[in-house]
Amino acid sequence: MVGLLIVTHNQIGTALVETASHMIGMCPLMVEVLAVAADCDPDAMVNRGRELVRELNTGDGVLVLTDIYGSTPSNIAARLADNHQVLVVSGINLPMVVRVMNYPRLAVAELAAKAESGGRDGIFYCVPDVE
Repeated sequence: MVGLLIVTHNQIGTALVETASHMIGMCPLMVEVLAVAADCDPDAMVNRGRELVRELNTGDGVLVLTDIYGSTPSNIAARLADNHQVLVVSGINLPMVVRVMNYPRLAVAELAAKAESGGRDGIFYCVPDVE
């Protein structure tokens, strides 16, 4: 089973995992969160991220979800990617996490595609009905 590492600013990742787990009724994947503070040492966070990847990777790979592309958490996550066993998707949102948790048996590349589509397809412009 693929492991899931969430790398975000502060406690965003923890809140997303807790909320998605509550919605689904459980957390079907091995999940770790790397909370990146504004005053962090990025190199130390990369080292911690590598430790978490090793813990999560049982042979099927690790999907890393991160927040704003180009931000410190995203840059840390990008340094964890290896194009085969560790894949990174940025722009994390709750629909993305729920989608990933609904497909826990997929291979890492397929799960990354589900994450990307879940994040994108979960965004709607809500226009009020005006009569």
